[in-house]
Amino acid sequence: MRWLEVKQRGPLDGSVIIPGSKNSSLALIAAAVLGDTPTILEGIPDINDIRAIGEIGSRIGLQVSKNDDGHFVVDSSRIHSSVLDQALTSSFRASYYLIGGLLSKYKRVTLGYPGGDNFVERPIDQHMKIFKAFGAEVTLEEKQYTVSAEKLTGTDFCFDLLTSGATINAVLLASLAAGITHLHNCATDPEVVDVCQLLNRMGADITGAGTDTIRIRGVKSLTGCRYRVIPDRLIAGAFMMTVGITGGTLTLKQVIPEHVRSIMAKLSEIGIEFESGDDYIIASSQGKIKPTRVRTGMYPVFNSDMQQPITSLLLKAPGYSAVREKVYPYRFSHVAQLNRLGADIQAKNGYAIIKGGRPLHGGYAHATDVRAGTCLIMAGLQSEQATRITGIEHIERGYEDAVHLFGQAGIGLVIHEGEPAPDGTEYTTTA
Repeated sequence: MRWLEVKQRGPLDGSVIIPGSKNSSLALIAAAVLGDTPTILEGIPDINDIRAIGEIGSRIGLQVSKNDDGHFVVDSSRIHSSVLDQALTSSFRASYYLIGGLLSKYKRVTLGYPGGDNFVERPIDQHMKIFKAFGAEVTLEEKQYTVSAEKLTGTDFCFDLLTSGATINAVLLASLAAGITHLHNCATDPEVVDVCQLLNRMGADITGAGTDTIRIRGVKSLTGCRYRVIPDRLIAGAFMMTVGITGGTLTLKQVIPEHVRSIMAKLSEIGIEFESGDDYIIASSQGKIKPTRVRTGMYPVFNSDMQQPITSLLLKAPGYSAVREKVYPYRFSHVAQLNRLGADIQAKNGYAIIKGGRPLHGGYAHATDVRAGTCLIMAGLQSEQATRITGIEHIERGYEDAVHLFGQAGIGLVIHEGEPAPDGTEYTTTA
């Protein structure tokens, strides 16, 4: 067993370089599959999710590899099949992007139903509607499904709800489809814009990215290029929140402030101060946090992925805070783990009521997904004793090297191997 130990530290005084966006990187790799020549993607984090999509691709001849400069190269020239491994794709939700990357060139894609972090209700019905709108046929089987189309034709489509994943998949399909596509009620997330910018660099004809209406004129082919992924706004948001727990000052480098405006607005409201420029943010706090109400939603409002970390932060605020999760109402698996560490949180019907201002005592907790892992690290920073976190494979889905990254900010994390004993003696340090 591998587990992560967090110990309480004093006020922060340092800087951290924000890595490339995990969520954007996965979609960029799928977009690069559309190119007839290799694409070089700079800034892609070397994390478990990237290795997962690389493993899925390797089974069909897609090459996703690092070059000597540390950049990822995506080469689709040796693809020999579009039947994806059922078990691998079922355990990895973002595998559905490969439909958008493969269907127009290979006419037929088979894969397992999407898995990944279990937030109970993460439907893919919008993806299914999009496939059919472009003229594809969807065949559902017990453990896998097949999307097939001899020809994809541009369409006029309005999403039933805001969905970043389906918006990206639609753009991928439209880029090589015959004719013009108009997409309405699109997600405006930075990751959507990032994919559209890469595709345009490859020769696509896309306008309107970042608005609720995107227009795509299909082209006959795309060619590879060199492109840099945007910074990870979710990691940036978590570090800004951490300053509220520890106090002190932290400088975030290689960040796009516009992508985290809603987070900065909420954190300013509860006691964290900010200074920002074109590519940096300086966050500072005295470690005194006020209670508040948080409501999650789709970009540009407060992101659902930040709900778990801000729950940890609000444990510092004396009094009652409330978090309403409107995107994934059952995304509260972290609450039981925080309560194990001494928190007092009640979660029901998409709401969490947090009674803050009481010390945490540390102990054992389990990370059930990437953001829950971040949330538990933040809880460990305010615990009186050491906090030991299992399930760190989920943390490694989002962080290339959490020990090094948090270390840049002056936060000490240690990864251990072996059963985590109460006295902390029965393990071997590995990082």
